[in-house]
Amino acid sequence: MYVKICGLREPEHVRAAVEAGADAIGFVLTRSPRRVTPARARELASAVPPHVLTVAVFAGEAPDEVRAATLEAGVRAVQLHGDHPHDDFTALKDLGVTLIRAGAAGADLRCGAFDEDLLIVDAPRPGSGEPWDWAAVRGRPEGRWMLAGGLDPSNVAEAVAAARPWGVDVSSGVEVASGVKDTALIKSFVVAAHAAG
Repeated sequence: MYVKICGLREPEHVRAAVEAGADAIGFVLTRSPRRVTPARARELASAVPPHVLTVAVFAGEAPDEVRAATLEAGVRAVQLHGDHPHDDFTALKDLGVTLIRAGAAGADLRCGAFDEDLLIVDAPRPGSGEPWDWAAVRGRPEGRWMLAGGLDPSNVAEAVAAARPWGVDVSSGVEVASGVKDTALIKSFVVAAHAAG
């Protein structure tokens, strides 16, 4: 089970995710209580070993802005969240980073349909952190895809059983307050997700 922990802002939380065995770590570079600057993302990413994917998350920014922030952050992947057109992914292909498309369950659920490398299938209200009918997507997404939306350490096993994803992605489900991550929750989520896989 591939595990991504998103919205990290503090070194101790990055360390906890890496030590627990997370496969990817996301830094939010768009409007959000979890937002960090590209410079802060670079600082945090510099402590992440090469086998863990570092991801810059965007939502609605133009490709030129995404490109500049990604280069400044020094991450190895870009996640475009929401209604980004195919052209946005094409415009970023030459960056040589992993491209991740994230959207609601009603979107095109074929990984690679927008030339992306990974797909995240989120709740009907993407980014809300609300649990939803995970079983509704079972058998529909194709390729390397992660389930997101309302996941936390207590329900990730249930969600994995319902949807059968390739991986899982969490942000608010490992927080004690909006934008405030918790080391114990991060570790328990990774353990529970791996066990569910």
